[in-house]
Amino acid sequence: MGKESRELVSVIIPTYNRAQKCKAAVESVLSQSYDNVEIIVVDDGSNDDTKEIICGLDFNIKYIFQCNAGVSAARNTGLKAASGDYIAFLDSDDVWLPWKLEAQLRVLQAFPKAGMIWTDMTAVNENGLILHTSYLKRMYGAYEFFDCDKQFAKRRELSEIWKECPAAYANVKCYTGNIFSWMFMGNLVHTSTVLLRRKCQEKVGLFDLDLIRSGEDYDFHFRTCRVSEVVYLDMPSIHYQVGAEDQLTERKYKVWIARNNLITLKKMLSVARNEICLPRHMIKEHLAWSYAWVGFTEFDEHQRTRARIHFWQSLRLSPFQVKIIIFLILTFLPTRMSEGMRELKKSLMK
Repeated sequence: MGKESRELVSVIIPTYNRAQKCKAAVESVLSQSYDNVEIIVVDDGSNDDTKEIICGLDFNIKYIFQCNAGVSAARNTGLKAASGDYIAFLDSDDVWLPWKLEAQLRVLQAFPKAGMIWTDMTAVNENGLILHTSYLKRMYGAYEFFDCDKQFAKRRELSEIWKECPAAYANVKCYTGNIFSWMFMGNLVHTSTVLLRRKCQEKVGLFDLDLIRSGEDYDFHFRTCRVSEVVYLDMPSIHYQVGAEDQLTERKYKVWIARNNLITLKKMLSVARNEICLPRHMIKEHLAWSYAWVGFTEFDEHQRTRARIHFWQSLRLSPFQVKIIIFLILTFLPTRMSEGMRELKKSLMK
């Protein structure tokens, strides 16, 4: 590997009361074929035995404890403590495959204009059983609009870049280009698969602390795609755990995911509208859908006044939405009819 590939990678792992899972995450970093790494575990106020377990794995691990402040604050703490030339993020319930960093470093070396690389992922349950070998496009609905072969400017096979890559991955494609506009249609990037140059991260800044509970990753990756070309490596490099109660993608967080998605879109429109090169109707329709999404989640939570506002905003952008009109009317019905409303919503959404 070239000189650049021997530079230091800082791996930031935020955690909260996941001692055993975090142990597995850290061990997957220690097992990487590329070993010039700095592991930074940010304990966001755990009251279990996280410190004893993590600090016992390797004396070089940087363990930082902070009062519980959320995942954005924890990642920001890690970024401020990092000294690497590259930054990688790993959630404490996920694990990396052993060649992840080596493959990504090779690819970034081949595409010097790219500031970030991400990959596909394999979904597993809490027992490690594989549920889906390729899960990225299942999880992120924005891939409905995004075709790697059409939207990326260039592509190469992995074997052209990494001569010693495992034979099974020789024909895997590496895509690169500017995809900032397409990120408006939704997040395409999963954080635990990311590796980015430190110089790129410095341009992007930190995670937005105002985006609480969920959605901070979309905002961060959207900003990353604005400042740099990026690379997508079309193979899974991590095992991503699904179905756990403490995950931020669980049902109870849906209203926060929807709200923060809308906040991110509005924020980017306010600062970079002229840089989003999508048809005007496409932008309006997606914004209308985003308002409606917030309205649906608030409707489910019996927050009818809030839902009414968001349904109305959606209709202002796109008036001919029969379902939204029906739900807007339903928000004016008495509270005692809420359960019936929920059942009607289910039937209408089928």
